Amino acid sequence: QVQLVESGGGSVQAGGSLRLSCAASRSISSFSYMNWYRQAPGKQRELVVNIPIGGSTYYSNTVKGRFTISKENAKNTVYLQMDSLKPEDTAVYYCYANDFQIDYWGQGTQVTVSS
Repeated sequence: QVQLVESGGGSVQAGGSLRLSCAASRSISSFSYMNWYRQAPGKQRELVVNIPIGGSTYYSNTVKGRFTISKENAKNTVYLQMDSLKPEDTAVYYCYANDFQIDYWGQGTQVTVSS
C-alpha cells in the first residue's frame, strides 16, 4: 500500500510563503502522474498542479506564477513552493498520485492565509 504524507502547512499572512511536501512511500518515478489539489470550506476540491512524470507541469490559472513544483527523487518527495499567498489560497491541500492503476491520496495539510 502506497502512502503519501503531506507536511508544511500552517498559517501565514498575505504575501507570505509556505512550502508543502508530499513524501511517498515508494519512488515517485513509479507514478504516471502526481497532483496537488486543494479544498476550501464549502467548495469543491480543485486541481492546483498536475505533475506528469516525464512531462510538463500544469499549473491552474489561480496559482500560475506564484506556485512552483520541485522534486527530490532521492527522498521520494514532491514540493509545492507557494509564494505571494493570498487569503483565497486558504484550503486543505492534498497530494495525489496515480500509478496507472490505483489512485492514492494523502491526508491533507491545512494552509491558512490571513489578510
